[in-house]
Amino acid sequence: MSGSAAELARRLGDHAEAVCREYLSNGRRVGNYWIVGDVRNTEGRSMHVRLKTNAKGLDGKWVDEATTEYGDLLDVIRESCGLVEFRDVADEARHFLAMPRPQAQDSGVRRQPAAARGSPHAARRLFAMSQTVAGTLAERYLVGRGIFLTARERALRFHPGCYYRDLITGETRPLPALIAAVTGPDGILTGLQRTWLDPGGNGKAQVDDPRRSLGHLLGNGIWLGLDPGASVPVMAAGEGFETMASLHTVMPALPVAAATSANHLTGLTLPPGCRRLYIAADADAAGRHGIERLSQRAGEAGIATLVLRPQLGDFNDDLRHLGPPCLAASLGDQLLPEDARHFLPSG
Repeated sequence: MSGSAAELARRLGDHAEAVCREYLSNGRRVGNYWIVGDVRNTEGRSMHVRLKTNAKGLDGKWVDEATTEYGDLLDVIRESCGLVEFRDVADEARHFLAMPRPQAQDSGVRRQPAAARGSPHAARRLFAMSQTVAGTLAERYLVGRGIFLTARERALRFHPGCYYRDLITGETRPLPALIAAVTGPDGILTGLQRTWLDPGGNGKAQVDDPRRSLGHLLGNGIWLGLDPGASVPVMAAGEGFETMASLHTVMPALPVAAATSANHLTGLTLPPGCRRLYIAADADAAGRHGIERLSQRAGEAGIATLVLRPQLGDFNDDLRHLGPPCLAASLGDQLLPEDARHFLPSG
């Protein structure tokens, strides 16, 4: 590793516990680790930050066992503060370390101020900087996954040069990205999910982790087909965006929410008037846990739950490899008859 990013990460690692106490204040120290819910400072226990270098790795490195995300303390600062540009992350790190800022030439152009501390602000700023997906690489990517959404869907946007930082080398570069808004049922944007795309149009970008989230995610999700604040008697929810977008492709009248992870699925806030909830299954243990916890919460609120199961690995696999008619037929066998008649195309 070389360069300012690597040096800042190393310096932060020398003060790993102090960094965690400042930026991951909802966690606590357990032995040689700082335990917290996730890199965005959510309460919980799935993310472990190593506080002292040992045989397993360097101090300051972290991993989230629920999402498999990993990184260093620069990522902690970026996500917990809701920063978008690397220069803002570096300025925040230097401020914490009481290091001088590097001298820069005055270009004569006023730089937009950094996003205020707090991820929702940064998420809203990045979303506002993005454009509609029509005619972009984002639309091409979605179509390549068999996903067709109407122009009414406001949750998705495209950014032609969204900052990506390699967690191994510390290098940063702009890449095109699909931007998905994370909101509550009220439609207020609290975060977003970025999916970096290959500039040549060949699917996701060739990077280690092409999908990362930003902002306040717990209780919120990527909603499709929802009128904010409206009563939603029947809906579907699951972990992944592409899983739920696949269901929405064949059932466009059914509101769906992607919670972005199994942990966040358990805490998803359900809209007013919900009386029946379909949960899209995920094969892994964390996915089963998310289904059980959300089902329990829904049941306590008087909401009936039913689980939808794919024929292949997930519903996007079903959509791409089996085709929309086959997916619709499979769903028709799992939905209640009145829901099948209402949400699935006839014939």
